[in-house]
Amino acid sequence: MKTTTRLALLLPVLLLAACSTAKPEGELSGTVGQLYNKGMDELKAGKTRDAVHTFDELNRQYPYSGWATRAQMMTAYAQLENGDYDEAIVTAEQFIKYHPGHKDLAYMYYLKGLANYNRIRDVARDQGYTREALSAFQEVTNRFPDSLYARDAKLKLTLCRDHMAGKEMQVGRYYQQQGRYLAAINRFKEVVRDYQTTTQTPEALYRLTESYLALGVNDEAQRSAAILGYNYPGSEWYEKAYNLLEGKQLVAPGQSKSWAGKIYKGVSDLF
Repeated sequence: MKTTTRLALLLPVLLLAACSTAKPEGELSGTVGQLYNKGMDELKAGKTRDAVHTFDELNRQYPYSGWATRAQMMTAYAQLENGDYDEAIVTAEQFIKYHPGHKDLAYMYYLKGLANYNRIRDVARDQGYTREALSAFQEVTNRFPDSLYARDAKLKLTLCRDHMAGKEMQVGRYYQQQGRYLAAINRFKEVVRDYQTTTQTPEALYRLTESYLALGVNDEAQRSAAILGYNYPGSEWYEKAYNLLEGKQLVAPGQSKSWAGKIYKGVSDLF
């Protein structure tokens, strides 16, 4: 899920993707302005490791200058561009801690979210990065809804939630295949309850129908299918759920598939 970082007003120039491999060392000399400009030039040239070193030197030599705060932001950005996600997160968190009222705080939360988001892989792995990204993007959308980063943060929140729901579905399907229907039901219910706006919800309702039928709890199977039919009437999962109930003679012959809307209207009926 690698995403391109945009600095918007903070860095209105195109940065190249290339980066140096050797970690620079040694003390640098120059005024605060010279060091800042040097770091920016290195960013523009794609020398992200050099830029990190230069901005670190600026912070070390001129910790109380106004440029130091801006250099901290550039450090986090350069670390992110270089794929040093742990370092970028630490830098962003330190900035957030020591500059809680800064005008660009939204960007630092956004950057922290990106550093976690870029490490999200498949649903088979631990979802720690997904949860961390979710938390950071929520800070952006909740606290800074009018910021430059809120729209993209909102989009990525949706993708993070879908990923979390996908993980629950994977575990639920595994339990279902093992015949552990109660454990599967708990997972599928969690998807419906906590991630009901994701793309995983229709299948979760169908799997609930399957699992309840396997346990012989027909009224709960009908309820799950009815909620599925009301909320997702054109879904392939509802088609399959309806056919399951029809095969078990739990739907009257010839009864319209619109029966679902006459019984249950929302996912809250499951709880």
